[in-house]
Amino acid sequence: MHRRLLIPSLAGTTAALLIWTSGAATAAAPPLSNARTVAHFDLTTGQLPENIALLPDGSALLSFTGSRQIARVTATGRTMILATLPAGDSPANQPSIAGLVRASDGSVFVAYRSQDAALNGVWRVSPTGTVGRTAALPAGVALNGLAADPLRGTLYGTDSTQGTVWRIPLHSGAPEIWSSAPELRPGTSPTSYGFGANGVKVHQGAVWVSNSDTGTLLRLPVHPGGSAGPVEVRATGLDGVDDFSFVGSSDTVLAALNSHNEVALVQPDGRRSTVLTAEDGLRTPTATAVRGGTVYVTSAAYFVQQDPNLLLADIDVS
Repeated sequence: MHRRLLIPSLAGTTAALLIWTSGAATAAAPPLSNARTVAHFDLTTGQLPENIALLPDGSALLSFTGSRQIARVTATGRTMILATLPAGDSPANQPSIAGLVRASDGSVFVAYRSQDAALNGVWRVSPTGTVGRTAALPAGVALNGLAADPLRGTLYGTDSTQGTVWRIPLHSGAPEIWSSAPELRPGTSPTSYGFGANGVKVHQGAVWVSNSDTGTLLRLPVHPGGSAGPVEVRATGLDGVDDFSFVGSSDTVLAALNSHNEVALVQPDGRRSTVLTAEDGLRTPTATAVRGGTVYVTSAAYFVQQDPNLLLADIDVS
């Protein structure tokens, strides 16, 4: 999630290859253990890891929101910049990138946000590193989370400030608002962040969405014709929730709570427990991912302004 944080203008778009050192675990709670920070990123150049997609070899693709870069990071912390998206002609546009998904052919789709209507929308990075826009969105739409439904050939993207979910065809057709249910909207209280619908995932025949302002995890069934069903509130009390991931095929969720520097384990019945904290190395966590017995967590340091990083932990899935 990219909150209303002003990121300084960045000079240049090419980042050097970096090798990072590991951090020590301190406080992970069951079913997580052995938390370790494997990669530290460059705050000054905008390498703020916003979202994550996993590769078959155990490495991770990250979107660096401020530098508009897609990076591949190995489980040992080595990084390679795969692509840098354009900056546009005017610094006033403050372009950034957010959610990303990886397609089966190796392509990467990423949410690109700009006040320039010629750039705003969804961009594709090909397996060879070629970049190009695949879906145009109005300049007032700022996509945040992004999820793919390969069976329907569709992407779902959240607009956090408007509190909507967009449906974006992968191959043909125009993007459209899929749901603007009230449960997706930002809060209206003086303490609200101004962010409603944020993280998004396709899981077991439904689109799941987190709402940062209301601290809720929502499930929207997908009707046979593709329309959105009524919203089900599956968990509450997740203040500042950003992106999330599922543990296996179950409805158990690992959610990044970036305003509290925590990762919460949310059970299918809505019960939650804290499994990672700032003591483990979290610095405004933004997203989680799970593969096998390993959990990946990105921290963008939006609030603490130090040590954006990638953290790994073991998870007992027995």
